[in-house]
Amino acid sequence: MIANRTPTVLVVDDEQSILESLGILLRNAGFDTHTAYGGRAGLAQIAELHPDIVLSDVRMPDVGGVEILAAARQQNPDTPVILMTAQATLQSAMQAVNEGAFYYIQKPFRNDELLAILKRAGEHRELRVENRSLRQEIKRHELATASRPVGISKSWLDVLRLAETVAPTDSTVLIQGESGTGKEVIARYIHELSSRGDKSFASINCGALPESLLESELFGHVKGSFTGAIKDKVGLFAAASKGTFFLDEIGETTPATQVKLLRVLQHREVIPVGATDPMPIDVRLLAATNRDLDDEMRRGGFRSDLYYRLNVISLHLPPLRQRADDIPLLAEYFLARIAELRQEATKTLSDETLDVLLNYGWPGNVRELENALERAVILTSRDEIPPSALPERVTERVSEPLVADRTPSNPTLDAVERAYIMWVLQSEGGNKSRAAEVLGIDPSTLYRKLSRYGVEA
Repeated sequence: MIANRTPTVLVVDDEQSILESLGILLRNAGFDTHTAYGGRAGLAQIAELHPDIVLSDVRMPDVGGVEILAAARQQNPDTPVILMTAQATLQSAMQAVNEGAFYYIQKPFRNDELLAILKRAGEHRELRVENRSLRQEIKRHELATASRPVGISKSWLDVLRLAETVAPTDSTVLIQGESGTGKEVIARYIHELSSRGDKSFASINCGALPESLLESELFGHVKGSFTGAIKDKVGLFAAASKGTFFLDEIGETTPATQVKLLRVLQHREVIPVGATDPMPIDVRLLAATNRDLDDEMRRGGFRSDLYYRLNVISLHLPPLRQRADDIPLLAEYFLARIAELRQEATKTLSDETLDVLLNYGWPGNVRELENALERAVILTSRDEIPPSALPERVTERVSEPLVADRTPSNPTLDAVERAYIMWVLQSEGGNKSRAAEVLGIDPSTLYRKLSRYGVEA
């Protein structure tokens, strides 16, 4: 319903008995109800009342329901219009919907059916008004918050506020969250707000490289330190001097690499591969992982001393399924960005398509949403994206029983990870590159995991 006030409904018909009976029904249901006898009176009432919802007969001798619909939507595009008729046809229903009608109901109808439709219409209008208000609010603050990551849900705003609090410091920050939740986006946001924001931002995915190559990239190497080292190489820690260094997927590092990272944090110096003399560094370190490092630490897979050094400030990013309020804004943002990259007009989502997006679980989180929208834009020739342009996994809804016959056993973390990876791989038709992208990991990491699970890569 319309927030904080009784919704106003205007009923337009050329039969006085219908106006009287509907007036009684709707007032008893709690609506602020007004009636207009005939189409011309309806047009005048729309201009004067600015109703929240319009309920109009289609066939009237002076002005028809389609004209009522056009007038109401011209005055306010957020006003849902419900059309009533005693002579419904498929063609007339399609015309009404194409003209922008919220619903097309055939007389005679049941009272509870009409009240349910009116309730949905009120909720639909409230959502559109709120979204429009939020978009306007965002635009008003666009210049001041140009780099602020998109989102208005409480859980996301809590993350942003904490990020903004710690950004001016030089404290190490550990960013945790599922793949695709925006860990690098938050890391760059912290960097931009810090005193190092005008300096370099370097990043590396620790799970994308084998141990020997990763250490060379992190710490650098000297000429002749290993086969192929034909000249000295400056590592990323040194290259990011005075700036910020972001270590993504730090949970994928080996124990040997973890020891060397601990030395960096303790002594603020690095020793290039093959060198003996330490090199001092001045860099702010941010790290991220989609693993549960507490659990990894207990299992011996991650050093506790490094964990406590990294976990000075901890940011936990919520998965997209827990911040569904952000989906319309994120979709609008991605569609605008995709249009800019493709140098074409921005496409919009139909209401049905938005409902599909809101009802999907998004195991790949924000990254999966962006990929789904990019696919939809490419496959849609019209200005408005239909649900059919979305990936099949998004439009399919799997029904699960509310009550199970037995209590399920608790799976291990490895079993859950394996099941999820295999599900994503199957959803992508066996395409490992696309599966790695949805999972938010490097293809080489996916191949290693598949090998560990005994699945041929």
